[in-house]
Amino acid sequence: MAAPNDIVLFHYSFSPYAKRITWYLALRGINYAQCLQPPTLPRPDLTALNIHYRRIPILSISRDVYLDTRLILEKLESRFPSSPLGASTPDQKAIERLLSIWTIDGGIFSRAAQLIPSDMALLKDPKFKRDREDYTGRSWRKEDVESGRAEAMAHIRAAFEFLETGLLSDRREWILKTEKPSLADIEAIWPFHWLIDLKGALPPSLFSPTTYPLVFAWISRFKAAIEAARSSMPKPTTLKGAEAIKHITCADHAELDTELLVDEKDPLGLQKGEEVEVWPTDSGMRHRDRGMLMGLTGREVVLMVRSEVGGKEVRIHAPRTNFRIQRTVSEKGGAKL
Repeated sequence: MAAPNDIVLFHYSFSPYAKRITWYLALRGINYAQCLQPPTLPRPDLTALNIHYRRIPILSISRDVYLDTRLILEKLESRFPSSPLGASTPDQKAIERLLSIWTIDGGIFSRAAQLIPSDMALLKDPKFKRDREDYTGRSWRKEDVESGRAEAMAHIRAAFEFLETGLLSDRREWILKTEKPSLADIEAIWPFHWLIDLKGALPPSLFSPTTYPLVFAWISRFKAAIEAARSSMPKPTTLKGAEAIKHITCADHAELDTELLVDEKDPLGLQKGEEVEVWPTDSGMRHRDRGMLMGLTGREVVLMVRSEVGGKEVRIHAPRTNFRIQRTVSEKGGAKL
């Protein structure tokens, strides 16, 4: 089975990060294939591609694989340039970028995650709890989850207040006053959309359409826009793991070799062709990808690995933000090339 537009999205249905990408693809009308993954490790399909990064989603375009939703969105904007969702003016681009930083790096989602109800069925599953402890680096015991709930609630309440009395206070329909949802709306809405739909996360006495009418109305409009967009395009093609792996490893690279440059002035002092390790520093830190450095800019690192299945060259792209890059060191202490 073919992957429309050579896109394969690896995700699971209830991942709030994955929704950022599926919403974007729907609003753009970009057809794609999906390869559904288990919510916990192991994920043999990704292991077959020699990808150790443990976060979801991951998106491939041909034989280039992109990690982290921030980079995935950036690549979709640039590689499918017709009718982009991204901002067009400098001031709007700044708002869009600041909203991304606010929800991802500014603590909004990490606080939102602390509001997962401690009696949720998944939290009673020892495998899920161990997996999320590996992912976050913190305890997911019931008493520890509950101990931080009040503080997280106060933080999220302040965020709702910011939206209600700030960004949405003039009753605009969309963040950048556009005719339809833009990338800025996706960057801002996803943790709040997730919390409202997460049964038991938000007490109605503090969070309701009465308390925050503008925020709830915005989320309701967004849901309607997503449903309308999805109804006007084909459903994603669902690939089994073996089908997705075959498609990726048999495809050409999406990005030309000439597009991949290593900045000679980069502070890390790395050179093209060196073996490096790359891993996120904010979550999933224990899982590192190792390969040959192919590209390094202020925004992105690219390394080449060989797939476990088929031995094909696969390129892994990661953003520089919250990712560490380190030259591989041999057991004798020297740099391994």
